[in-house]
Amino acid sequence: MNRFFLSLCLLAIPVLSFGQELHPKAPEVPESMVFAGQTVRFDTDDLYERMDRELIAFTYMHSNSTLMLKRSKRIFALVVPILKKNGIPEDLKYLMAIESNLSPRAVSVTGASGLWQFTKATASDYGLEVNAEVDERFNIEKSTAAACRFLKRAYARYGDWMTVAASYNAGQGGISKRLEEQQETSAMNLVVREETARYMFRVLTAKLFFENPRAFGFDIGEDEYYPVREPVKVLTVSEPVPSLVDFAKENGVTFRELKEANPWLSGTKLTNAKGNTYKIIIPERGRR
Repeated sequence: MNRFFLSLCLLAIPVLSFGQELHPKAPEVPESMVFAGQTVRFDTDDLYERMDRELIAFTYMHSNSTLMLKRSKRIFALVVPILKKNGIPEDLKYLMAIESNLSPRAVSVTGASGLWQFTKATASDYGLEVNAEVDERFNIEKSTAAACRFLKRAYARYGDWMTVAASYNAGQGGISKRLEEQQETSAMNLVVREETARYMFRVLTAKLFFENPRAFGFDIGEDEYYPVREPVKVLTVSEPVPSLVDFAKENGVTFRELKEANPWLSGTKLTNAKGNTYKIIIPERGRR
């Protein structure tokens, strides 16, 4: 076999991402599935094909899908108790997968930030502090509580969780206007921009994906998930912190470790001119 032919053969071999197995096709579209206690059926060509598209996308979006899986154990452990405390169905956690790929530090091209991708305006509307030193869109506990307030308000308005999901993407005003114009009761049947039309089906696919990643061709071992690490302590701070670098050293961690555990701390100090109370996590120094 000459070298040229060998190189062509090598190019023809599929290159697999970490944790991947050869998988010739995406999962089949189910007849129906349950999301947040509601049955969703794929019994028309339109619904079937929109779901099929997202099943295919998740199957072959290897790097994003693998990273989401590896992050999921840690993120869901932090978020699910907050959803339950606020009376939000656990399935709504899958919105984060579509919003941020489960990355607590995610920032969109439009500036939406954090796991739940709040804009500055929406963050302010739902009680999150955003300034040069503090950005609570990156505070997992507070941003999830804010997302719960949005979701509860939307469900009170629509009484349908898929429509709530659509409103999270497009805004409640926009979805309400289109429901009225098109004389519909569910966003699943609306003519909306493509991003929103896909969004609902991506959320549904995320549920299937995280519940059974092997069906999508992914096989992540338990030891490959990013671990959940309990904080060494949580300090309540109501006074200014002139230097977060010094604060970190005084508490036995590096500045980077402090910032990784508290990504809502935007700068190197906490002026706290208003005398607010903050909880600062002192993380465990994790080792593999």
